Amino acid sequence: MNLLLFNLKTDADADTQGFTTRWIAAIARDPRVEQIVVLTMYAGRIDVPENVQVFSLGRERGYSELRRFFRFYRLLFGILRKNRIDACFSHMSPILSVLAGPVLRVARIPLVTWFTHPSLTWKLKVAHRFSTRMVSAVASSYPYRKDKLAPLGHGIDMDEFPYCTPANEAAKMILCAGRLSSVKDHKTLLRAVALLQQRQGACVQVAVVGGPKDVAGERYFGELKQLARELRIDHFTQFVGTVPHAEVVGWYQRCTVHVNLTPEGFLDKVALESMACGRPSVVCNEGFIETLGPYREDLYFRHGRADELAERLEGVLSWPSEKHAEVGRALRAQVAERHGLTRLAQRLVDTLLQEG
Repeated sequence: MNLLLFNLKTDADADTQGFTTRWIAAIARDPRVEQIVVLTMYAGRIDVPENVQVFSLGRERGYSELRRFFRFYRLLFGILRKNRIDACFSHMSPILSVLAGPVLRVARIPLVTWFTHPSLTWKLKVAHRFSTRMVSAVASSYPYRKDKLAPLGHGIDMDEFPYCTPANEAAKMILCAGRLSSVKDHKTLLRAVALLQQRQGACVQVAVVGGPKDVAGERYFGELKQLARELRIDHFTQFVGTVPHAEVVGWYQRCTVHVNLTPEGFLDKVALESMACGRPSVVCNEGFIETLGPYREDLYFRHGRADELAERLEGVLSWPSEKHAEVGRALRAQVAERHGLTRLAQRLVDTLLQEG
């Protein structure tokens, strides 16, 4: 199969989108894939197998939106003229699915669009119309009609997030990883930690890894620091800020428990990454329920309920090291089975071949 692939950012060094390079490489390694031609909005450091070509629309060069529009069609028609394309995969690029949809339909090339986010826009609706199949991590992470939807899992690179034996430290660490945004609901975590302190005076550390991305995020960051002071937990709550993607795994491995507070519709990869490292992740999104398996009661709480989160944290922090290791190995196995990158690449190629 010769595959055309649309991507927003292809840069092996990118903090948040560096994983797409690993996705491309995993798909390219499938023996059923002969060649991949990537059309990307932005190109940084390219690190892909030999059977992958990457063409950029020029956002990294400062090209205007209009220039990128015309460049997209010039590259698209050139690729279709020079290559036999059997299918097209559009990753988190509904606008490119919209632009290419009519051309691909005339050429009878199936279009499979990946989207995992609660935001429902006109671009997604039109992309849905032109796509022969929509794919997402789980059904709840796709906000539109389910008539074309195939849930495939999230694509966690298990080699990048290796299992690590839980640390046996007197001071337990509660970690929350991810960008600082109000939708991440860090305030519920801070309130839960304050309740935890009131109940048992536990010796804990709290690390919030991730920084704001915009002005709203900066304002939210200020609110978090103020709340930590008001709750009198600021002396053991550390706001680490943004760290390079390669360093996040070290934070997962050092923590005792990870907390993810994003609501339904966001199947946040950081929760799965922490589980891949063998760390329990307390979550409030039902999309994780199947992955949690028999540990649902220990690790799930209702969104916004600081009291429930405090109870879950109190329980996990009291586990003996043997149970931490047992749960960690089980969760890693679940992530590999349901969300591992190798399995995702296989399922995606299966889907593309079925639609072709």
